[in-house]
Amino acid sequence: MATLVCFHAHPDDEAIATAGTLAKAKAAGHRTVVVFATRGELGQHPEWLNGGGSLSDLRIAESNASCALLGVDRVAWLPYRDSGVEDDDRNHDPDTFHSAHLEQAAEDLAAILREEAADVLTHYDENGNYGHPDHIKVHHVGYRAAELAGTSLVYEATMDRDVVIRNIRSAMSEEVAVDDLPDPDTMKLGMPASRITTEIDVVEYLHIKRAAMAAHRSQIDETSFFLKMDQNRFANAFGTEWFIRRGGPLAPLPRETDLFAALEALSS
Repeated sequence: MATLVCFHAHPDDEAIATAGTLAKAKAAGHRTVVVFATRGELGQHPEWLNGGGSLSDLRIAESNASCALLGVDRVAWLPYRDSGVEDDDRNHDPDTFHSAHLEQAAEDLAAILREEAADVLTHYDENGNYGHPDHIKVHHVGYRAAELAGTSLVYEATMDRDVVIRNIRSAMSEEVAVDDLPDPDTMKLGMPASRITTEIDVVEYLHIKRAAMAAHRSQIDETSFFLKMDQNRFANAFGTEWFIRRGGPLAPLPRETDLFAALEALSS
């Protein structure tokens, strides 16, 4: 069996981007590890938290609950703060992940990859899936950490932009009553279909993925776009998780359907 490490920017990213893959890997007997770059200190601050407690402590607890549902064997945290969204004045604060020295942050992650003897690492595509500064930094830190640790099988977690746009347009045409439906004409989500090398069918694990999302109730409450979907729409949106393998096959070759299939070829 192999060890999969999924590197994410903030709590709840693991549930949205790789929950199905993590649950599927665990069910197949693999060891799974989630590493967060930050504790999501600048996320949405729910009104019900005003009575006390820090948002970072809450988000750590939510992440632990989410990862427990996914069967994750280890949750680890890098020592950086949330940088805020694009063009936030706090992006360049000295203790943020965005401001972290690339080599230092990569070594922080590489140390975990070495401890785990990681076989597979996932991080994000070069746009960080949607342009968030911390997500883009995850892309660069992930690649450099894999080089430092000698982790040869590296995947960028992404979205098939064509599928996402089609699903959003479908929701708009049916007048789905949600407040946070993104605009398909302006969004920069994921990558074109031609860039995708790997698609993982996670339909069997959608109930776990939805529960993992709901565990992050401070950020994904019952009124969110994600959780207001009916089962069919949720399956269309989240039943596949997409990746780009570094050095992997490109269209029109058949896409890979398993993050671990290439291990045997690499070891031969």
